[in-house]
Amino acid sequence: MEQATRTQTQASRPFDMDVKAIRAKARKDIESGAVTDTYRADRQTVLKLLNEALATEIVCVLRYKRHYFMARGLNAEPVAAEFAEHATQEQDHADRLSERIVQLGGAPDLSPKGLLERSHSEYVEGTSLEDMIKENLIAERIAIDSYRQMIEYIGEQDTTTRRLLEEILAVEEEHADDMSDFLAKR
Repeated sequence: MEQATRTQTQASRPFDMDVKAIRAKARKDIESGAVTDTYRADRQTVLKLLNEALATEIVCVLRYKRHYFMARGLNAEPVAAEFAEHATQEQDHADRLSERIVQLGGAPDLSPKGLLERSHSEYVEGTSLEDMIKENLIAERIAIDSYRQMIEYIGEQDTTTRRLLEEILAVEEEHADDMSDFLAKR
């Protein structure tokens, strides 16, 4: 109800933009790049969350790559192919997160030192194809809940970061569904 009232109020007033003020502000603090004084989120917290997400994605890349190379047994070929595809997609997530970190004036933490401590997911090798599938499903479920909490925290304060996290979340949900399907077929 409150949202409907707010939308009606916004629709009833004319849109007015002070272009001169926007231009003047844009010339100020240009070393801040994409971060303007209208950025509402706690940038340091967002950078910390993004670096944790980055570490999580890197750990997922490494786990999926190992599982791709170690997949053996009957019906291992399609599962291994899925592991390889997921590794590529997780690397894309890491790249996109790194780009956003830089846009926000931070530095992507790609150091292997402390990688597992920064990551939300774990690196579990698995001894059988079924174990590998389960470990990847567990990791995807961890990523799903982590991304949801980050999205909820960021809310409307940083729509670009929120949108990026939502896009990554959608892929993580697909990955979990893929792993769940493989378990159902066993």
